[in-house]
Parts: sequence; C-alpha cells; structure tokens
Amino acid sequence: MRERDDVAEIGVFGGSGFYSLLENPTTRVVNTPYGHPSDAVSIGEIAGRRVAFMPRHGVGHRFPAHRVNYRANVWAMWSLGVKRILGPSAAGSLQPQIAPGHFVLCDQFIDRTSGRSDTFYDGPESVHISSAEPYCPELRALAAQVGAGLGIKVHDHGTVVVIQGPRFSTRAESRWFTGLGWEVINMTQYPEAVLAREVEMCYVNISLITDYDVGLEGVAGISPVTAGEVIRVFNENNERVKQMIHTLIPLISATRDCLCSRALEGAVIS
Repeated sequence: MRERDDVAEIGVFGGSGFYSLLENPTTRVVNTPYGHPSDAVSIGEIAGRRVAFMPRHGVGHRFPAHRVNYRANVWAMWSLGVKRILGPSAAGSLQPQIAPGHFVLCDQFIDRTSGRSDTFYDGPESVHISSAEPYCPELRALAAQVGAGLGIKVHDHGTVVVIQGPRFSTRAESRWFTGLGWEVINMTQYPEAVLAREVEMCYVNISLITDYDVGLEGVAGISPVTAGEVIRVFNENNERVKQMIHTLIPLISATRDCLCSRALEGAVIS
C-alpha cells in the first residue's frame, strides 16, 4: 500500500438511508487499487476532530449490499489517514427482547456471505489476522457509555449473522439463526469489519434495529420484514444515530493501545 494522506482520523460509513453527516464538508474523490468506492468522501470537523464520511451504499442506495466494493471503501478511508471507523447499519432482530429502535453494539459476527472480495492480502504476502475479537473493545465500551447517556436502549454485545442479500431470509433460515442464539441479522458487516482490521483500523458497529426478522413472525404479534418498514424505522431514528456519533467522536482518545492497532503483529507468514 502507498503512503497515506493524513487528512482525517475518524471515518464513518453511513448505512441505509444515512447519506450525510458533516456540515460544509470538502469532497475528495479517491481512486483505489481495488476500483471505485461507493461514493466520494466528505471531509470535515466534528468537535475539532477531522472526520471522513462515506455512504456505504452510495447516495441514493445505488449499491445493494452484495455489490458494495468493501475493499475500495475501506482502502479509501485508510488512504486518508483514518485510524478508527464507526460503522452504523440498519439491521434486523433475531430475538424478541431486541426491539425495533434499539441499538446493538455487535461483538461477534457469523459470515454467511459468498463470493465477496474479503482481503487485501491475495498474495504473494500471506497474512492471517486473528478474528477472535473482530470489533474494537475500546470503541464498543465508549459507544455503550454514550448511548446510555443519551437515553438510547443499547445492547452492549451481540452476534450479527451476515447474509448475502439482496433477499431477506426464509422463515427456516431465520428460525435457525434465532435458535442458535444470535441476536442481529445484517447484509454488510462482512467483510467491512475484517478489512478494517487488516489495515489495523479500529472498527465499531452500531446496529440500529429496524425490524424483527421473519422467523419471529407470530411471536407477540410480530409481522414479516419488508424493505419499506426497514427504511421507515431507519429514517425515524436517523437523528439518534447522528446524535450518538456526534457525541461519541469528541470522546475518542487521540492515542490507541487496543488489539486493533497491533493486528498485523505475528500475522504475516514469510
């Protein structure tokens, strides 16, 4: 990878319906070795911190989850000097106690995708990062503290099962996921979180629960998920997502001593 341009320290990927964050930003079109990112990067300040923002699906949701160029998106952030990424996303609930409007700070993922380009290391260099703890524990703890302070119902851990999309799950699939005890279902967390780790960036996911997944149909009057319902709930809660991000950013330490910052130590095989 080439030298970075240190123009931002914190990056934010906007999820479904989340297409802007900064006031009066400058715009940077970033070319990457992995093709075009989803959109140009907006760069500005929040509470004196330099922040880069990109809508993960592009403005207007041009790229469905299975067509997002995750490598280009993450590389673009890395190339601008970003060291920490906040990754809010719309997600479905697999458990009755996790209701629409709640936030979940995922600490584990299950990958059920297929065919996605999911590493920066295709050879000749062989790199095997640890994924035992795929999300930054320091950012997760801070996000939980901020959410509680804002009066948001935040679950401070949860496993997200990442499906390929663009279809939603069948009832059988959804009931399987629920029966295994997983909490959240989403289409974008893999490989975004792993790619951030491969370049030693911290990453935290803030899952905004927009709906109950189809396997919970009939439980306490729960109805099957629809795309329209997902967007409606996300739009209703978009300002809470932004409020949490604006409150979180100035509290993030300027220094790092987490496992993410040392992810490549011992991971390179030569």
